[in-house]
Amino acid sequence: MTILIQPFRDIQPEKVETVAEGIKKIYPNVKVLEPIDFPENAYYKERSRYRADSIIKFLNTRTKEGFVTIGLTSKDISVTKGKIKDFGVMGLGYRPGKACVASNFRLNKENSDEQFYKIAIHELGHTQGLPHCPEKMCFMRSAEGKNPTNEETDFCKKCKTFLINKNWKFSSI
Repeated sequence: MTILIQPFRDIQPEKVETVAEGIKKIYPNVKVLEPIDFPENAYYKERSRYRADSIIKFLNTRTKEGFVTIGLTSKDISVTKGKIKDFGVMGLGYRPGKACVASNFRLNKENSDEQFYKIAIHELGHTQGLPHCPEKMCFMRSAEGKNPTNEETDFCKKCKTFLINKNWKFSSI
């Protein structure tokens, strides 16, 4: 499998490069694509946001077998969550799936590069089939409407073992 990083035109190239370098440390088969425009149907005018599910559907149509695409943006993205039609999120990934999206819009200004990388690998974990993890320090924990990324330190042993079985490389488990 190859991970394709699909930046949208709004994101700074340095942010894309930082995320790409982080991912390459644990999954070396990564390719950064040229920036593209958002799909027009993803824009949610009422709240000036982009619908994460529409972005994923768009990326899915462009993702061939043997690839997973992660879209990166600095725009505000949202999903329908329960009775909330437009719930702002940092990322979304289907489990399993061929595409996911991560946004740095909701990240804290300090530590934002590290947080963005953690959001990206969390969403990529979902594409591989990982659910949310109850371990507080694990990258796969649920954000529960907050931003817990500064507390996350690594994938827990269970999640790491799952990813190793999918050919992810870690220096230690």
